[in-house]
Amino acid sequence: MNDCLRIVTLALLCVAATSAGARESGRSVGALDFEPCTLSATGLPASISAQCGTLAVPEDRARPAGRSINLAIALVPSTAKQPQSDPVFMLAGGPGQSARESFPAAAGAFRELLRERHVVLVDQRGTGGSNPLACRAAADDPAVGDAGPNTAVARQFAAQCLQALDADPRFYTTSDAVLDLEAVRAAIGAEQLNLVGISYGTRVALEYLRRHPARVRSVVLDGVVPPDLALGSEHARNLEVSLDAQFERCVADAVCAQRFGSPRAALATLLEALDRHPQSVRYRDPLTHEWQDGTLTRDVVAGVVRLFAYVPQLSAMLPQSLAEAAAGRPDVLMAQGRMIESLVGEQINQGLQLSVSCSEDADRLRVDPADANTLMGTAFVATLLAQCEAWPRGRRPADFNEPVRSDRPVLLLSGEFDPVTPPRYGEQVLGHLPNGRHLIARGQGHNVMVAGCAPRLMARFVASADAKGLDASCLERLDYTPPFTGSFGWEP
Repeated sequence: MNDCLRIVTLALLCVAATSAGARESGRSVGALDFEPCTLSATGLPASISAQCGTLAVPEDRARPAGRSINLAIALVPSTAKQPQSDPVFMLAGGPGQSARESFPAAAGAFRELLRERHVVLVDQRGTGGSNPLACRAAADDPAVGDAGPNTAVARQFAAQCLQALDADPRFYTTSDAVLDLEAVRAAIGAEQLNLVGISYGTRVALEYLRRHPARVRSVVLDGVVPPDLALGSEHARNLEVSLDAQFERCVADAVCAQRFGSPRAALATLLEALDRHPQSVRYRDPLTHEWQDGTLTRDVVAGVVRLFAYVPQLSAMLPQSLAEAAAGRPDVLMAQGRMIESLVGEQINQGLQLSVSCSEDADRLRVDPADANTLMGTAFVATLLAQCEAWPRGRRPADFNEPVRSDRPVLLLSGEFDPVTPPRYGEQVLGHLPNGRHLIARGQGHNVMVAGCAPRLMARFVASADAKGLDASCLERLDYTPPFTGSFGWEP
C-alpha cells in the first residue's frame, strides 16, 4: 500500500478507529479463553480493540497425536448487550493475508454488523500468528528482471524458503483452513456462522459452504473467485480490460485528455523507453522523506499500475503520473513504486501463498503466449510454476473445482473495474446459488464492502438472511472517481 493509498484510505478508516472496544478484562466464549489485545496493520494509522486467543489443532489431521500448531484468533465484540448467537467470520484474501492484520483496513465495513453480532478473525494457518510461512526475497535477487522472469532464481527462492520453515507446507491448503474454521466454530459453541469472504477468502467461504452447509446461516462474497478458476491464469488479461475501462475515463474527460493525452499511449511510450534503458531516478522516499537514488524499470511501473488499478481513487492519479514519467519526470512514479514495495510485500506470507497455489492451481496453469504483450506479461505464471517445482503439494479434493451448489442466502459483491476478480466471476458463481444475489458497484475496483452504502447493505443482509429482498437502490448513488488533472486532485 503506497503513501497515496494510505491517504485515500484514511477517510475509510475514520470510523474503523472508533470500532467497538473490547472489555478491559478477558472473557471465555465456549471452550476458548480470550484476553484483551489490539489489532493493527503495517502502514495504517488505525488500531482496533479486540480479544485474542488461540486454539491448538493438528498440523496433519491424519496424525492427530503428531505436531500441533496454534491458530491465532481475535474476537471483535459486538456493541449489543445480548449479541446474536451466530457470529460473523471474516476470511482474508491473498492467499497469504492475516485476518487479524487485514481487519483494521476493513473495519468500517463491519461497524453496522457489530451492532448485533461478534466478528471473529481466524488467522489462516500459515499467516499472521498461526505459524506463519513467511519468505523474504533478497533485494538484489529478483525473480523478475529486465529480460523477463528468472525462473532459476524463483525456484531457488522457493527452495531456500522451504528449508527455513518449521512446518510441513503440504498441510497449509484451503481444505486445511476450512477444517480449522470448523474447529473454531465448534470450540466457541456457535451452531451457525455468517461468512464474509474477501477475494481469495471467497474461495475459503465457498469451500466451507460446500463441506459444512448446515453450519452456514449466510455468506457474503466480495471479489468472487469461482471454484474452477486457476488463480493467476487470467490475471494478465483481466488487468488489461480494467485498465482500458479506467483509462477511458481520462480520454472522455476534456481537461484530463487535454493535459495528459491517452494514458494507454503514455504507458506504452514509457515501457518502450524502459525496455531499452532503465532510468536512474532521484526521488524522495515516501516513508522517510529522504532523497534516494533508484532505478525505474518496467517491473516497477507494472507494479504501480497493477495495484493502483485495484482502487479507483488511486487509478485516477495514473494519467498524470504516467504522463510525467513518459515526459522524463519519473520521480513521483518511482516513489509510488517504492511505497508499494515497502508495504504490500509485508502483507503476504509467501510460503502460504505457495502452499495454496501449488496444491490447488499449479497443475492447471500454463504460460499463455497471448499474455506476452500485456503489462503483466507471462512472468506471474512462469515464476509461480518455477517455484512450485520446489514446493511440496498438499491435497486437493476431487470435487474442489466443481461449482458450489447451495440454497443458503448468499450476497455477491463485485466492482465494475475490478482488475483481478471481474463481475463475470460473480455471475458465474451466482448461477448455482438459487437464493443468491449479485450486486455490481459502479466505478469501483477490487473489494467494495467499504464503498458508499455497502456496509449498511451487508449488515441488513446478514440480519435478514435474505439477499433477494434487499433494497440495494442506494448503490446507484455511487459514481465514478474523476481522473486527477493536477497535483491536488481533479477539477471542481
